[in-house]
Amino acid sequence: MATDVTDQTLQVLKDHGLRVTPQRHIILSYLASHHNHPSVEMIRVALSKKLPNLGAATIYNTLNTFVDLGIVVELQNGDGSTHYDYFGTPHYHAICTNCGRITDVSYPNFNQVERQLEAKTAELTGYLISGNHMEVYGLCPDCQKKLRVNKEAIQ
Repeated sequence: MATDVTDQTLQVLKDHGLRVTPQRHIILSYLASHHNHPSVEMIRVALSKKLPNLGAATIYNTLNTFVDLGIVVELQNGDGSTHYDYFGTPHYHAICTNCGRITDVSYPNFNQVERQLEAKTAELTGYLISGNHMEVYGLCPDCQKKLRVNKEAIQ
């Protein structure tokens, strides 16, 4: 699998016209193979053995490039920190309002739903839509248990 991710991310960088550097490749490979929605610090710590001189500024700059190109999405979780997600497969996010946990949610025909949402938004507002990012908020199952909240109490 590592080879698949390595090959896939190498191709993504080339497809977007980016110069392939070890830093860009290892950061994108990490995001593509880990679905933990890491922060810059989490990425720095995780990659420190492979690239000990990889600094936070390089990671920020690389991620900003990826975000600008739509390769990666930037997520704000409940604690105000910024996390990142490789957007190789279309999905949306469920974010816990208590602990900040971010969960990927795949949905059949998600691309079609997104296109319809964008078209309707353009029609209703006159905006020229350049993209979207869907998030839903609530309490994750762990926090529901910790807080002793049952689903019936919310509905």
